[in-house]
Amino acid sequence: MYTLAIGDRTYSSWSLRGWLLFERFGIPVKVRTARMYTEAFPELLKDFEPSTTVPAILIEGQEDAIFESYAIAETLHERHPDAGIWPMDVLARARARMLAAEMHAGFGALRDECTMNLEHSYVGFPVSDAVKANLTRLEYIWALAFERFGGPWLCGEYSAADVFFAPVATRIATYGLPVGAQARAYVEAHLADPSFRRWRALGKAENYVQQTYQLPYPRGAWPGPKPLAAQAVEGGVARNKLCPYSQKPIKPDSLAEIDGQIIGFCNTFCRDKSVADPAAWPALMELLKN
Repeated sequence: MYTLAIGDRTYSSWSLRGWLLFERFGIPVKVRTARMYTEAFPELLKDFEPSTTVPAILIEGQEDAIFESYAIAETLHERHPDAGIWPMDVLARARARMLAAEMHAGFGALRDECTMNLEHSYVGFPVSDAVKANLTRLEYIWALAFERFGGPWLCGEYSAADVFFAPVATRIATYGLPVGAQARAYVEAHLADPSFRRWRALGKAENYVQQTYQLPYPRGAWPGPKPLAAQAVEGGVARNKLCPYSQKPIKPDSLAEIDGQIIGFCNTFCRDKSVADPAAWPALMELLKN
């Protein structure tokens, strides 16, 4: 029913938002992706007219694509009113929309100076006064939401407001930006969220580095949950015959040692996304337990 266009998972913040609007609320979608800053990117978007940006979606039976994440959120809410994209409570829903709208239109310094990069966590990144001002505003509006609705997410249960701030959480993590304990806990909730962990693992499996996003600062460990021990291996006897995701036969070039067990997959991408963060994948974890 839906087809979603996205860019590089490791670097495209708006792509993350578009994907979470489907993944986090259980709405099936077919994903098409292309490298940003290559000829493949505008070629992809030719099928998503009139959009020139990602995310964009096609809805079966409709001619024009829908683009801009806020419009996608509202469209999905209209079509799936019980999915929880916006809160059911009227006041919470209004607050969630205000928060998402402010994120959609504001925080320019944070966006410009701290581009999303899920590959690294930098140490010693210099924080400008403009970014500090953005962080002060973020902490203020987040604190108001937590005080009003009690958490653990901005408006109680996870909603589109949290989708819009997910890439902000990653920026705070990537650049070690200074925030207080309450905001830090909110960032950690995003980093631990299974849907976000799957997105980051998919990006690591793509194994593509945008050189313009690399900065000359020391790199530290990613501040999210520590993954299980895992690595791709050549040879060995897998304990399974079918890929835990596709249920297709495993291939001899697609083996991994995960938490001390040899697991086979139907292709190297399935293997690599699993190695990146095994605990993000319920089907894999079920296999490991049994």
